[in-house]
Amino acid sequence: MGWSLRADEKSIGNEAYRFRTTRWNVVLLSAQRQAPGFQSALGELYEIYRYPLYAYVRRRGRTPEEAQDLIQGFFLHLLERKTLARADPLKGKFRFFLLGSLQNYLSIEAERARCLKRGGAISFVSLDMQDAEERYRLEPVDALTPEKVFAARWAIALLGQAMSYLQQEYAFEGKAATFEALKPFIDPINGHESRSYEQTAYKLQISVGAVKTLIHRLRKRYSLRLREEIARTVSDPEQVDEEIYALCQALLASEGKLSS
Repeated sequence: MGWSLRADEKSIGNEAYRFRTTRWNVVLLSAQRQAPGFQSALGELYEIYRYPLYAYVRRRGRTPEEAQDLIQGFFLHLLERKTLARADPLKGKFRFFLLGSLQNYLSIEAERARCLKRGGAISFVSLDMQDAEERYRLEPVDALTPEKVFAARWAIALLGQAMSYLQQEYAFEGKAATFEALKPFIDPINGHESRSYEQTAYKLQISVGAVKTLIHRLRKRYSLRLREEIARTVSDPEQVDEEIYALCQALLASEGKLSS
């Protein structure tokens, strides 16, 4: 079970969904400890971005246990200190804000290797980071810097979020089977399965031409969801294309060596 902030979902209601409009809004609202749904908002940030941060800390030479403690401590730090309250979307991208905040935290907490346990109004679910460490063991041992690994992992996280949202949309439309059949044609990370148009047409019991049309539509929707996901992490819509380019460069720099 992954670490998350406990919250009463019934009390959050539509507020938690509204917080998803932009990652920057999540950051800023998470600084308001009395705001409805702030625990869920911070928990969402953790679930999405904990592994890029974990991989960064491990790349800096920390042991698995130290990395676990530091990442948990970092999110506690975001919540308990005034870091979030000082966040300013106008100063840059969320990716840079989060990495910069982590670097500052590491400089302060570098010697702390034990898990932080604090009281207060927030209760925590224990974190099993074994899955994160198993993933990290598959990372390439080469000249990739911690920053390059972080950027590539950030890109993979955003791709995964866009894919997840798209999967939910298709399921809501009653097209879950169609999505699963077409997913290998659009998933750049996990689409290892080789499948032809003919095989997919046979599986869906439609023509090859219809399959190509469905794939075209799916790719357009995926591209839109990805742009929306990236837009949530920048302060200016005009930065979306710039961020897409930067993240693509990060993935290319990793030369496909990062495991999904």
